[in-house]
Amino acid sequence: MPHCTPEELALAALGEPLAADDAAHLAGCARCREEVARLRRPVLALALPELADPGPPVAPPPGLWAGIAAATGVGAAPRPDVVAASAPPAGPVPDVPPVPVLGPAAGVPGPTPAPVVPLRPRRNRVVLAAAASLVTGLVIGAGVVAVRDRDPAQPADTGVPVAAATLDPLEGSGASGRAAVLERPDGTRVLRVELDADAPREGYLEAWLLTESVSGLIPLGVARPGIEEFELPPEVDIGEYPVVDVSVEQLDGDPTHSGDSVARGQLDT
Repeated sequence: MPHCTPEELALAALGEPLAADDAAHLAGCARCREEVARLRRPVLALALPELADPGPPVAPPPGLWAGIAAATGVGAAPRPDVVAASAPPAGPVPDVPPVPVLGPAAGVPGPTPAPVVPLRPRRNRVVLAAAASLVTGLVIGAGVVAVRDRDPAQPADTGVPVAAATLDPLEGSGASGRAAVLERPDGTRVLRVELDADAPREGYLEAWLLTESVSGLIPLGVARPGIEEFELPPEVDIGEYPVVDVSVEQLDGDPTHSGDSVARGQLDT
């Protein structure tokens, strides 16, 4: 079966469902899972407001609308008040030469507008999903791990604790906390991490499960100070991956562990 297309990989990185055949291929293809893990880095940035600050709006250059109208056949023009509100800031701004708009007024038939094809509805919230990957020398794939945020003000979900760990600071980071694996009545398991740490100046915090030898690891997702819950796939053996790790990661497109851990503890399995 051929590899997933770039479009399918992008949808998987956003947590969108794939067709059954494509999903089956992704589950068994290390190459495609590794690419999904790489594409998830920008998705993580969108989930962190401090990393996704859009900054002040930038006005479009002169002549842009004329070019759009010429290419699409749109006859309407922006309202003057909208144009005035988006005037470029003071200082030199590169000018884009206006493109002549062809149409009846110019004695030339205008282009025929292309039909508008409605896209399927997208979910309101981007789902953060950690695509497990096989990365040479370090990361071992273990299926998709879904990340859920929980409001600390809300009561904790019920579940039977099956393992727990104290997270100790590493390299003088000052970060600490606790982690626990809870098994719910339906058989699903969740790793609850209570983290006391400062947000890093650059990058973001990410939670992992590691083997004792640190030869294999599973990315769980973004870890913020406070309480986070990470649903564990049924095939994950916490006896094989008993170490809970929190690291500082950069938005560099590299899905592997940065090596910059701030807190770590071993589950008492």
